[in-house]
Amino acid sequence: MRPLLPAVRWARRIRRDAAALRIAARDPRVPWHAKAVAAAVAAYALSPIDLIPDFVPVIGYLDDLVIVPLGILIAIRLIPAPLMAEFRLAAGRRERPGSYAGAIVVATLWLAAAGWLIWRLV
Repeated sequence: MRPLLPAVRWARRIRRDAAALRIAARDPRVPWHAKAVAAAVAAYALSPIDLIPDFVPVIGYLDDLVIVPLGILIAIRLIPAPLMAEFRLAAGRRERPGSYAGAIVVATLWLAAAGWLIWRLV
């Protein structure tokens, strides 16, 4: 078996940490402010819809390469380390998570922006 490229390992860690944050957002042992950040970051990271579509040159990938990892880093720092280790183990055992709540928020933002643009043009 071939060893994984560093970028592939990094992407898998980001995905696992996003799933771990989803678990952390529901755990009663996590402080409320960490839950709020974890829920927001996990919802966006696991959402099938991006706030900035990937087909937009350069900034389309900005959220995938900068915003999501930065949000995950901030959320992880707010959660106690022993709990985060537990959540990472639990996330490693689960199947591919998804976030319909994140998709709904992003779709709502897109609809609001489209409505505002139409209103401004008319």
